[in-house]
Amino acid sequence: MNKRVAVIATLAALGLVLRRLARPAPRRLRDAVVLITGGGRGLGLQIAREAARRGARLALLARSDIELRAARDELRATGVTVETAVCDVRDDASVAAALKHFETTLGPIDVLFNVAGVIEVGPVDALSFADYRDAIETNFLGAVRLVEGVRPAMQTRRSGGIVNVTSLGGRIPVPHLLPYSASKFAILGYSEGLRAELARFGIRVTTVIPGLMRTGSPPQATFAGRPEAEYSLFAPSDSLPLISVSVASAARHIVVAAERGTAELIVSWQAQVAIGAYRIAPRLVGALLTTVARFLPDAGGSTEHRLGRDSESPLTRSPLLGLGHDATRSQHEDLDRHPDLGPQALPQA
Repeated sequence: MNKRVAVIATLAALGLVLRRLARPAPRRLRDAVVLITGGGRGLGLQIAREAARRGARLALLARSDIELRAARDELRATGVTVETAVCDVRDDASVAAALKHFETTLGPIDVLFNVAGVIEVGPVDALSFADYRDAIETNFLGAVRLVEGVRPAMQTRRSGGIVNVTSLGGRIPVPHLLPYSASKFAILGYSEGLRAELARFGIRVTTVIPGLMRTGSPPQATFAGRPEAEYSLFAPSDSLPLISVSVASAARHIVVAAERGTAELIVSWQAQVAIGAYRIAPRLVGALLTTVARFLPDAGGSTEHRLGRDSESPLTRSPLLGLGHDATRSQHEDLDRHPDLGPQALPQA
């Protein structure tokens, strides 16, 4: 028995040593050219702030010129080098033009953060093929376009980092999020396969699986069927502290994972518990999700689509969701409604 215990202990110690030896040395972001898609607001903006604190030179992409100008002015005021480009990640030419601009002004991209995404909430009866196409083109193929734009040069240099932000909805199929969940399942599988293929070139690929975060983004999400009812159920997930984490905390963990070359990062203990439960008891969790779906609003024969900010109710305006409202302002999620407001007029995270 003692010999058996000694063998087990020796193997465990050897495993820990090998794991430590296999762990890559951190690559700091100081002076690195860091490209962030969706960098004008929300999680992308907060990652930009975090990378800026580490001395990175920033390249920010977004579809909104207003958001990009606010982000650029805020970050440049702290002495950070920032370049921006209005870009639609669904369009090949737009992505190519943005990458050419950054390579001319900043140099080769060292680290890519794929953060840009769209989210649509609603029952399957309220959705159309166009909803699925938009989610796939933005959340999945948009990320692939950026990877393909920077990968060849990274392989030539035998160095680089790629961080793909997926979602808890890419591990667990969530009711009323079918286009979003399908696109996130796709990017998650792509990201994990990409890591295996690019490791031999010295390129580190990190897959990030966030749980619920207070990004302030529900006003920018699209709600289908009965928008007001859907928004009233969805908005609290971005506000309540017991089920969501602050975007500042999430961004810190993501940037640290990028520097360390971590293979997979699950952001928040709530997400870790949910994923663990689904792995251990998928049928039980599936049954629970089926039950939840029965209590969600049906389409009621409607295929109406509305942004969250146009689907407010007394609940979503209430002080109970104050943390979400604060995040909406600090993460520039409402800036396009107030284009006269510069970053100095907005609370900073």
